[in-house]
Amino acid sequence: MGRLKAGFGSFMNNRWLVFVAAMWIQSCAGVGYLFGSISPVIKSSLGYNQRQLSKLGVAKDLGDSVGFLAGSLSEFLPLWAALLVGALQNLIGYGWVWLVVTGRAPVLPLWVMCILIFVGTNGETYFNTAALVSCVQNFPKSRGPVVGILKGFAGLGGAILTQIYYMSHSPDHANLIFMVAVGPAMVVVALMFFIRPVGGHRQVRPSDGSSFTIVYSVCLLLAAYLMGVMLVQDLLDVSHTITTIFTVIMIVLVLIPIVIPISLSFFMEPRGSLEEVLLPKPEEQEPGNSERDSHEVIFSEVEDEKPKEVDLLPAAERQKELPNCKQN
Repeated sequence: MGRLKAGFGSFMNNRWLVFVAAMWIQSCAGVGYLFGSISPVIKSSLGYNQRQLSKLGVAKDLGDSVGFLAGSLSEFLPLWAALLVGALQNLIGYGWVWLVVTGRAPVLPLWVMCILIFVGTNGETYFNTAALVSCVQNFPKSRGPVVGILKGFAGLGGAILTQIYYMSHSPDHANLIFMVAVGPAMVVVALMFFIRPVGGHRQVRPSDGSSFTIVYSVCLLLAAYLMGVMLVQDLLDVSHTITTIFTVIMIVLVLIPIVIPISLSFFMEPRGSLEEVLLPKPEEQEPGNSERDSHEVIFSEVEDEKPKEVDLLPAAERQKELPNCKQN
């Protein structure tokens, strides 16, 4: 029981759990990519011409690109609060559009509809900001792969949401707007407390290589699978049962990365430690390099936070100053 409790504690504080939760949130952050699918419904329901529809498209692009507000709020708000703000914007913006399109709310002027589209799409900038900030802080030595994977899942978000909509097999195309409004908000609210910087060492660990390989493989497999499914659904008359099977397989692929924090917490760390051994074994070190390598590992985190004045000191003096920086 004690080992299981320690493993659960390690799982909840595992930086890979944060990364996987961020990938799932990014899978719902592709709301802007779905505008081409929902714009015909808005056009036909509200009687817009192409020029008016183009103005809504501009509002969508502005909402997708104006992220300074999300970045500013993340400086003094906890990341879960920033995610909650984004979820509310997504729900209010596209939820109100859905009410107008379905006749449940009075028709609004075009400029108000542009504001609603802007607010709804701008919500995904909060998702992107919180996911990137937390994961970059948790993986400071692997910023490139982390950012690339998260942006890749954001690009696949539109295809994932579309496939889930196809599984619902609803004849009312306005329900796609409802799914865009409610789906991402529900996922973000469910995962927002997992998105945070976690404590412990953040250097490159021996298991990181295999873990990133698994994530890369899932990304490539998911992208290829979605492309194949879309081609099959466009070229053939696929039954609802087959579409459901396609969607279930897609959901399984999206959930596969959770095996990484589970294996690291319950199987690869039997002592319940939150950290892997970062130093090589003494017999594997070269005699002349053991002391130098240990200093590099110990001070690697502190180097990121050292004052600029420390860079001007000689190497010997700099190593003396780094412990003081860590204590401060």
